[in-house]
Amino acid sequence: MFPALLPTYNRADIAFVRGEGSYLFAEDGKRYLDLGAGIAVNSFGYGHPKLVAALTEQAGKLWHISNLYRVPGQEALSRKLVDATFADTVFFTNSGTEAVELAIKMARRHHFVNGHPERFHIVTFEGAFHGRTMAAVTATGNEKYLEGFGPKLPGFDQVPLNDLAALKAVIGPQTAALMIEPIQGEGGVRTADPQFLRALRKLCDDNGLLLIFDEIQTGIGRTGRFFAYENLGITPDIMPVAKGIGGGFPLGAVLATEDAAKGMTVGTHGTTYGGNPLAMAVGLAAVDLVLSPGFLEHVGKVANYLHQQLGGLVAHHSDIFESVRGQGLMIGLKMKVPGGDFIAAARANGVIVLPAGENVVRLLPPLTLSEAEAREGVALLARTAADMEAAASVAKAAAQ
Repeated sequence: MFPALLPTYNRADIAFVRGEGSYLFAEDGKRYLDLGAGIAVNSFGYGHPKLVAALTEQAGKLWHISNLYRVPGQEALSRKLVDATFADTVFFTNSGTEAVELAIKMARRHHFVNGHPERFHIVTFEGAFHGRTMAAVTATGNEKYLEGFGPKLPGFDQVPLNDLAALKAVIGPQTAALMIEPIQGEGGVRTADPQFLRALRKLCDDNGLLLIFDEIQTGIGRTGRFFAYENLGITPDIMPVAKGIGGGFPLGAVLATEDAAKGMTVGTHGTTYGGNPLAMAVGLAAVDLVLSPGFLEHVGKVANYLHQQLGGLVAHHSDIFESVRGQGLMIGLKMKVPGGDFIAAARANGVIVLPAGENVVRLLPPLTLSEAEAREGVALLARTAADMEAAASVAKAAAQ
């Protein structure tokens, strides 16, 4: 019999029923240190009192009203985001892939109202992940995600990451925008070279293009700054965000300059649920937490400690790990053994880590992770590496 739940995920046979801080608890009561945070979503761990209070208070008032009316929470959260970033305006969505869709539409519409409808191509970069809707998955360009869904949507060009010559060769009168993740998450925690990113800004300025930074995974404190672009000394024109902005509640947004967004007038875009009062209440609480005094300093301190400890882990288990990469609390361990095997073994030892491209194991812990919890996590990863080394030694001896 075909399963009632569509089988598009190869799910681990474990169900979590409760969370507390940086820990998850399964049906059988076993506790797990969560270094994945729901793929960078649960930025404040589980059961954070400020988020719970914000959601509970709003739930007693109003859940949904639609965007046919003013939503005060949208006005308040958009003002906070505008005041804290490069942006002049914000549109709220339900998810990251919806935010990417709007970013693409906004870039194309910008050139249309400027009298250049032929400029609708978006250039993206190999290893990217921008979502699963048809436009977003075409922008991603991964054949594995495109197989069986018919022809690719027109208007997307892709070049290797950090290859300026290849990028210049593909830019033409058809080009509307460049879209890039400052750090590729799904692609293996691959960091775009800062000089390359600055060169993109200059290319856009010189050619009348828009620069889109996909900060769905890197944003909201993940790299130690509110957004990753702040580390570069440049700003994008359009920025889709999601994941951590809702602290676990479904929420996305597109931040943009006035010029980039000028084509998005009444009727050009919409959403039924996006920016609903529940999401706005939690989003306001989440953004307030990230921007509160000392929060980002804490992220930087724990991140530095964790990177240092993981460097030692790699050195002590060189048959298991190749290197550590990433920025802030967006970390990748490049593996010498199959990453999926390590992830399963780590889970058996009570610590959750995530897969990524290039055989990388990804760590995206809550931003509230303590130094003691980071130490515990490294110890559990070390135990897992030792277990795998011991198993390999036994297998080798048996084969001789």
